[in-house]
Order: sequence, then C-alpha cells, then structure tokens
Amino acid sequence: MGVSFHLVIGILGNAASLLLYAAPILTFRRVIKKKSTEDFSCVPYTVALLNCLLYTWYGLPVVSNKWENFPLITINRVGILLLLSFIFIYFGFAPPRAKKMVCLLLLHALMLFCITASVSAFTLEDHRHRKMLVGCVGLVASVSMYASPLIAVV
Repeated sequence: MGVSFHLVIGILGNAASLLLYAAPILTFRRVIKKKSTEDFSCVPYTVALLNCLLYTWYGLPVVSNKWENFPLITINRVGILLLLSFIFIYFGFAPPRAKKMVCLLLLHALMLFCITASVSAFTLEDHRHRKMLVGCVGLVASVSMYASPLIAVV
C-alpha cells in the first residue's frame, strides 16, 4: 500500500474542486454569446477567487509544514486561472456601473488576501499559528463562497 491516504483524499478533493470551479463555463458561454452579463452577479466569482488565493497561500511552505498540502496548491492555482478568466469575461461585457463594482470587489478581496498573507508571514513565528490564522480566514471565505450565490436571490 504505497499510496498514502492523504494523497488519495487530495486527488479526490481536487477532482471535486475542479468540477466546482469549471461549473460557470456554461454561464460564461452564454454571456459571450449574448454579449451581456444580464442579471448575473460577479460576487460569487470574486469571493471564490479570494478563497483560492487564501488556500493556495495556506498550502505553501510559508504557512504549511514543507509541502504537506501540495494538492491544495495545485487545484487552487487552476481555480485562480479559471476564476480570473470568468471575472475578466464578466468585466468585458458588464455595463459601466457593474464594472466599478467588479473593481471594488477585486480590490477588497486582494486587500484581505494581502493583509492575511502579510500578517501570517511576518508576525507569526511558527507554522501552527500561521495555519490557524490563514485557515480561519479561509474558512470564512469558504462559507462566503458557498453563500454568495444567494446574492442573486436577494
């Protein structure tokens, strides 16, 4: 039994996450085809981008112990690329007011990521505390990511 349980779970989690990150492809095909964002919101994609940024940071050796969370890095890098693509497509077809909203959302997401990364890298001395901080912020981002589609209902 040469393959570790941790690796198998990581691969299964990556497969599920890839399906989750690729799910908006059909929505954005529609946006491109109609050349309009219609009533779609960019909030879920921006929050998901923040989630991917945080968990990529969490998986790096700065926060985690060596490369123990390498599968986390691989899938979240793919998620970052997909989500940035979706956000840029949205931005390209959005009306001017929605473009301002996208810029504000991205600014806030990037600020939160940079603050979390800076605090964890420069003020916390050991991996345990870094993982705790980044994990807690990532947990809030994950819950927000799954709750953000409810914006469309409100």
